[in-house]
Amino acid sequence: MIAKSLMDFDPFRSLTVGFDNMFDTLDTIDTDVENYPPYNIQKNGDYQYRVEVAVAGFNKRDIEIEYGNNALTISGFKERKSHKNAEVVHQGIATRSFKRTFSLADDVIVKSANLSDGLLTIDLEKIVPEEKKTRKIEITERNPNLKKVEDSKSKNVA
Repeated sequence: MIAKSLMDFDPFRSLTVGFDNMFDTLDTIDTDVENYPPYNIQKNGDYQYRVEVAVAGFNKRDIEIEYGNNALTISGFKERKSHKNAEVVHQGIATRSFKRTFSLADDVIVKSANLSDGLLTIDLEKIVPEEKKTRKIEITERNPNLKKVEDSKSKNVA
């Protein structure tokens, strides 16, 4: 784990223009986070992302998802049930409260969220304008002599 004091972005700030917001966001990321609940981040193609969070024992009433200020926050709260007629010998399924925050880039939006079989799935999309997407640029060749030949042919026809 990287300690917060080791993250010094000042040398990069002096070499870039327009990345202030990104460096400010990186400065605020807390590297001392708890590993509960476990999660995956997937990239599907160039612009699609998926965050999967294992939330066994939680239902959609127990989970809250918020998106704002370039942060996706997932919170879960489960009231502890008393087992009146049963003695719990071992409790391995964690249902403790949690709060997990993911910092998102300016151009990433939350598309949807789905809870199925104890897995919370959140789909994200990076919005890139057409003019910024990678594309091939056709190279054309100008032949100055070709234009003169065409011009002289058109004069002879008239």
